Amino acid sequence: MTGGDHSLPEVHRLLAVLAAGRRAAEIGTAYGGGAEAMASTAVSLVTVEIDPERADAARSRLASRSHVEVLTGDWRSLLPARGPFEVVFIDGGGEQTKTDPAILDLVVPGGLLVMDDLTPDRPGPDPVRELWATHPGAVVTEILTTPATAALLIARRRR
Repeated sequence: MTGGDHSLPEVHRLLAVLAAGRRAAEIGTAYGGGAEAMASTAVSLVTVEIDPERADAARSRLASRSHVEVLTGDWRSLLPARGPFEVVFIDGGGEQTKTDPAILDLVVPGGLLVMDDLTPDRPGPDPVRELWATHPGAVVTEILTTPATAALLIARRRR
């Protein structure tokens, strides 16, 4: 479905728009497709991948982009010191990362978190949607990226 990449082309276009002119970060680089889309318009990008082989592949893919830093390791220890960012794409770490309220601290007030790989109209409880819909420091909307996939856009409220 994603042609060997881990993001849909529709998500790549969304990321390019949201990252335009901004300091950006990504959790879960994989092979660098989402990072490449963000890097095409971002002022700077820091992307973190826990798997060393994937990080190396992404590093090679993004080598010509001097404003991109590809890190290998856990986002929890690497991103906070480099932030805050204006937009952060959460594409790795699964539900554990997407339900970690600490990710909101990675963005400036007014900044955006982007989470994809959601199923529209998912039946039953959804901890990701429930957390962000009720989080007092965030405002959220869900958008369709394709007829069968969705993303959350989460803005950090200004206090």
